[in-house]
Amino acid sequence: MDTKQRILLEALRLFSKRGYDAVGVEQIASAVGIKAPSLYKHYKSKQDIFDAIFEETARRYDAFTDTISVHVTNSEQDVIEFEKITADDLVQKVRSLIEYSLHDEYVCMFRRMMTIEQFRSRELSELYSRRYVNQIHDYHSRLFTKMIADGVLEDEDPVILAMLYDAPILVLLGECDRHPEKEEEYMKTLESHVRLFYKTFHRDR
Repeated sequence: MDTKQRILLEALRLFSKRGYDAVGVEQIASAVGIKAPSLYKHYKSKQDIFDAIFEETARRYDAFTDTISVHVTNSEQDVIEFEKITADDLVQKVRSLIEYSLHDEYVCMFRRMMTIEQFRSRELSELYSRRYVNQIHDYHSRLFTKMIADGVLEDEDPVILAMLYDAPILVLLGECDRHPEKEEEYMKTLESHVRLFYKTFHRDR
């Protein structure tokens, strides 16, 4: 791992434990094993480090979701995948996403940092909402709109369907964060939710 990547990783570790505002550039440099002036050769400010962490987290998440045919920024790309999906395959896809979010160290630390900072910073609160609520909700709203038009899902309001689908998943993700010892129990609840949604709104064609 090169120095630029080490700076991001150590900064993220500190941010996820103490919060963004509580960590200074000197602390980040010390964690990496360099002096602050050396750190500024790679990043011009703490904000610059945060921006790079955000971009790296998004890159990692997108690289993983691409392997399971989920493209949160492009629902049109996934329509065919989801229109032919079985309940078993949908459960496995959702489970893979949750497990990745819980167990990829980088993504997990970023989410925990953002969870802390949403109560301290209006800017980061809005960023948290866009990344972990609005983007996912918008993706499913667009996806469900197309699936309804194609006769795959029941003709219901796609925005409400997206809320019904997403909300329990986000709640269970938070519960897993707070109670990791209950992860398998929550995963079973997650599976029940996904299967019930599929059974209730998916049309047999």
